[in-house]
Amino acid sequence: MKKRVSILGSTGSIGTQTLDVIAHDMDSYVVEGLAAGSNTALLLQQIKRFHPKKVSVATKALADDLKLQVASSTQVVYGPEGLIEIAAGTDADFVVSALVGSQGLRPTLAAIAAGKNIGLANKETLVTAGHIVTEMVKKHKVSLLPIDSEHSAIFQCLNGEAREQISKIVLTASGGSFRDRTRAQLAGVTVAEALQHPNWAMGAKITIDSATMVNKGLEVIEAHWLFDIPYRQIEVILHPESIIHSMVEFVDHSVMAQLGNPDMRVPIQYALTYPHRETTPTKPLQLTEIGALHFKVMDFARYPCLKMAFEAGKLGESAPTVYNAANEIAVARFLQGEISFLQIEDIIYQVMEQHEVVAFPDLEQLEDIDRWAREKASKC
Repeated sequence: MKKRVSILGSTGSIGTQTLDVIAHDMDSYVVEGLAAGSNTALLLQQIKRFHPKKVSVATKALADDLKLQVASSTQVVYGPEGLIEIAAGTDADFVVSALVGSQGLRPTLAAIAAGKNIGLANKETLVTAGHIVTEMVKKHKVSLLPIDSEHSAIFQCLNGEAREQISKIVLTASGGSFRDRTRAQLAGVTVAEALQHPNWAMGAKITIDSATMVNKGLEVIEAHWLFDIPYRQIEVILHPESIIHSMVEFVDHSVMAQLGNPDMRVPIQYALTYPHRETTPTKPLQLTEIGALHFKVMDFARYPCLKMAFEAGKLGESAPTVYNAANEIAVARFLQGEISFLQIEDIIYQVMEQHEVVAFPDLEQLEDIDRWAREKASKC
């Protein structure tokens, strides 16, 4: 039986690579829905190749224009309601949540409520509302499968293992675009420089997050929720080659790791085909060609955004929501040339300092807190 898939964020990095995996084995999949933003040129190409029943774009104007270019059999929707429709209103049994930022939260929750299994690449969903998402997953008895390479690695290492026998999980970090620079050398770096990731091909926001180590901080909080593990048992180390995607150490000091070339199509396909494995359109790993792997202890003074993520995660409640929202605004301002690279961490710190943590926030409270944090971050 073919797997029916909808993709939230189909024109982004994860979305396009998901469709590449699907194109590799068209007989195994039906694309039910695609949600994009404003890149209608690419979306139109995707529609012509994969023939989804429903598509969504950012605005009514874009939707009206797109309707003139697609067959009447393809329904075109738009805006936040359009995202919900692609997430929950199709015949898909599997939804890839690959939207950038906290905009992925409500559509992902809608998909869960509709009984869809989730392939999660939108880490902000768990960072912002981990307690709500995990409770809904349990309530509706759906699968929440990680697509991030690090969490996919941990998920694979834990297959068949008892959770109580975990000593710690170890997330590996490439170090990002400026991993070979000191903090003093970060003054005045440009957007173009920041977007040159040494290993991975990713979108602009996540590439900046990798350079500040916010991305790894978000992954720490996401790992806490995905694997129900306390922060004291989560470690981050630098691994420049990005070959070991993450590791798990058990109480007997055995360490299991998942290795592979830095290619997101591998964890994407594993989520799509789990618990089975299929061939992928990727290159096999040749360790003899790589020759050596390197590791360094994480320097929290060099990467203060990661330290703040651990602090936000341990505070819990509404703190991770504020951390994420402040960062999203700070990164957007950096990409627009409004602030310097190092001001990103300053803005996160200032907004976190002004926030009074709210205990057990519901979804509406979290959204209010998110808006508050964004407003503060826009004025810092």
